[in-house]
Amino acid sequence: MRLIPALLSALLLATPAQAEDFVSPDIVILGDSQIPFGSGPAFLDFFENIKTHCPPTEAQAKDLKTLGEMKVAVIGVRSTSLHSWTARKGRGKGAICDVDKKWKANAGTFGFINRSSHKYVQIGRGKPYQFCKPGKSAFEAMFAPDYYKPRLLLMSFLGNATKRWGTSREKALEDVQKTMAQIPAGMPCIFMTTAPAYSEKIIKRRLKAQANIKWAFEEAGAECTFIEGATPRTVAANQGNKQYFRLNKSGRVKDPFHPNEKAAKNFFAIEMETICTAIYKEIGDAMPDPS
Repeated sequence: MRLIPALLSALLLATPAQAEDFVSPDIVILGDSQIPFGSGPAFLDFFENIKTHCPPTEAQAKDLKTLGEMKVAVIGVRSTSLHSWTARKGRGKGAICDVDKKWKANAGTFGFINRSSHKYVQIGRGKPYQFCKPGKSAFEAMFAPDYYKPRLLLMSFLGNATKRWGTSREKALEDVQKTMAQIPAGMPCIFMTTAPAYSEKIIKRRLKAQANIKWAFEEAGAECTFIEGATPRTVAANQGNKQYFRLNKSGRVKDPFHPNEKAAKNFFAIEMETICTAIYKEIGDAMPDPS
């Protein structure tokens, strides 16, 4: 009988060690519902095959070594933006941590942290998704010393902050300042606004929000490379283009907000040079000065 307490004690002691075997991805892409609805596979392909999509110079090839084995994680949490990831309580944090009442899943994930055939997960459940700690924001939980340590972070948001950023430069600046305060100093990062929607009305609102969040990154002196996802070329590609959006049985666009996977691949083809330049700038800046 005396063996039972000893066995329980051993199991309890083993639990922390088992929790510590999480291996951080080298590259992390964070975004919103555009990721599970279309762009997730495109993000994964692009970053797992950087050398193919962004052929490096000799110097850039050396810089790529800082990205390790190219373990890429893509995480898209619906109805979220920067203010959700920096919130320590309330509705903002709830957008990430509250369990979806209907589907029991609020995110889509791809790559190193999810090799299953099922892309949908609930944040807070599972070893790679422990972002919901009391009194801490999702960013603070993610970037705890023993957890995520990416060598490159890419954030892709816009739609869910359209009203917030479009009507208030001050809120856009607040979101950027909080984000940069919660991301580890010196971590190479890129912020890219999401791909354009289907209708001109939606795009017009998002362009204003994009202008304000771009201003906020510049005003804050944020050490992240900023990429405009909505450009004349990407707008021309998506606006009014039915083949890039989900349709109902009658052939009408039923979801004008989320471009599909075909659209995402085209988006990356258009933005490829800009994205490649941003990647090499960020990882090059992270390299120690040889002098």
